[in-house]
Amino acid sequence: MYLTHRQHPTIANHQLVLATDLDGTLLAGTQENRRRIRDLFSGGLVGAKLIYVTGRGLESIIPLLSDSTLPQPDYIIADVGATVVHGDLRPVDPLHHNIATLWPGAQAVLQQLAPFAALERQTVPQERRCSFFIREGGITAELRAAVEALDCDLLWSAGRYLDVLPRGISKGNSLRALAMAEGFNLDAVVVAGDTLNDLSMYTTGFKGIVVGSAEPALIEKVRKLPRVFIAKAE
Repeated sequence: MYLTHRQHPTIANHQLVLATDLDGTLLAGTQENRRRIRDLFSGGLVGAKLIYVTGRGLESIIPLLSDSTLPQPDYIIADVGATVVHGDLRPVDPLHHNIATLWPGAQAVLQQLAPFAALERQTVPQERRCSFFIREGGITAELRAAVEALDCDLLWSAGRYLDVLPRGISKGNSLRALAMAEGFNLDAVVVAGDTLNDLSMYTTGFKGIVVGSAEPALIEKVRKLPRVFIAKAE
């Protein structure tokens, strides 16, 4: 494992750990549906843990923490796995620190990828990753080689988004490292998402739900995974 951690004693087997994406997943439901989930994690499910796992940066998550219709997370995995913090925004170390050591820095990434005209930088909060819009057909062998030379990974989703991430970092890998560090029963972890940037949460081996409005490419990728349920409605 690329992330070192101190493993805690495993929590009780029956204690659910829900790791959910935000945009298109938790935030796609009605306010009433959000309140139902909030009530479950406010005492309806004793000992349950909630983890936001999102492509958003922390700056764009903070306003959601004061939304009374949303359940409060125990942990947040942001920046497509490159940020790992407690629900009160304290870094989960050493996981968070170890991710930072893998990142070559935004300036190095932007300089390396400057020749690629198909890329347009996203003006959203982002840490330990660089996010772009990409034109159709823009992911070339040359682009992949440039990202490889940075010792980074390339993640493409929703037909137009591209993230450059530290090598080995993804939503799924960061979730697994967090679960092991905090002593969660891995079999009690359930993940939910809707786009290809959620794929790693399912292929890491967790039980999963794919929401009804999910990206078709994600549905196709997880269709044969035995522990994944594909919903027909949001």
